Amino acid sequence: MRRVSATPRPNWRERCEKVGFDYHTIDGTYWDESACYEFDADQIDVLESATAELHRICLEACEYIVSNNRFAEFAIPPQFHQLVATSWRRRDPTLFGRFDLAWTGAGEPKLLEYNADTPTSLLEASVVQWDWMQEAKPGCDQFNSLHEKLIAAWQSIAPSLQGSMLYFACVKDSDEDLGNLEYLRDTAIQAKIATMQVFVEDIGWDAKARRFVDLERRPIEALFKLYPWEWLTTESFGAHLVSEPCRLLEPAWKMLLSNKAILAVLWEMFPTSPYLLPAYRDPAHLTGDYVRKPILSREGANVALRRNAGAMITQGTYGKEGYVYQAFTPLCETDGNYAVIGSWIIGDQPAGIGIREDRSAVTSNASRFLPHYFI
Repeated sequence: MRRVSATPRPNWRERCEKVGFDYHTIDGTYWDESACYEFDADQIDVLESATAELHRICLEACEYIVSNNRFAEFAIPPQFHQLVATSWRRRDPTLFGRFDLAWTGAGEPKLLEYNADTPTSLLEASVVQWDWMQEAKPGCDQFNSLHEKLIAAWQSIAPSLQGSMLYFACVKDSDEDLGNLEYLRDTAIQAKIATMQVFVEDIGWDAKARRFVDLERRPIEALFKLYPWEWLTTESFGAHLVSEPCRLLEPAWKMLLSNKAILAVLWEMFPTSPYLLPAYRDPAHLTGDYVRKPILSREGANVALRRNAGAMITQGTYGKEGYVYQAFTPLCETDGNYAVIGSWIIGDQPAGIGIREDRSAVTSNASRFLPHYFI
């Protein structure tokens, strides 16, 4: 894994926007072609194997949590415990997830966290960096079968929709969320699924018919939401979700995996896994440097990095549900640039990677996205 300086394409903005990637400069530089990451084929095999194994043990952890009724450790409201259990026992279909990994290219990748419910940076990881590679690195390859596997995953999910219109929802006033949502919607359309787009703020509840509706009062029977489950459960309409008035993607059982408390359960179950870092709900079990993470948080907020050399704490509004404490591991660092690898699982298959980079050791919403290739 090697960071390589590069010359941005003179028409890179137009190329990005051609595929719907209009938010390439959010908060300054987001899409960054001034450098890229080079891998060899053996390193890609390591990442693919690590992703497949992490997916496998996460599913085992779901079974363990449900079987042992450990929902309270995840700050899931009691009224939703049965919904999560039922959703898991039915094996409600899942579309995707993204494992964030620390790796230098040597040894084994280490899991930092699992974005299992509302992972973003998908459009740029899929078609945008593929377009970059074809133009900037012809003759090379890329760990990237995201587009094809998304369409195949939708085709597998389609029968469970039973012919219902599939609504795609995100919040208003977020270009990034809408860009990711529209890309996912496009892949569903390519899989021959009927779709509509709606904003979360425009979803209503028809008390008489006991169903969710759009602004035209049409029933919403199936919904893909780029909106976290932990937020849904606290909405005014959240109480209606337990009666399952519509099918939801990602499913309710993803509340277990999108929660950083899963890191402690994984370490409890698989302490010899080469891909896991020691993680506990009590920092007394750790010796040496560690990272404190709220079990429910986003975009690097409220993370505390505690080392002998000092501490670093990011700001935010998370933490009231509790924390997980994970042993520190260094990120890949080149000239003060820290890289995190986001490795995607689509359905049940590893499907590619995207790399976020920052001058800080904590990845945030403002971190840059750099493309990759392998030789």
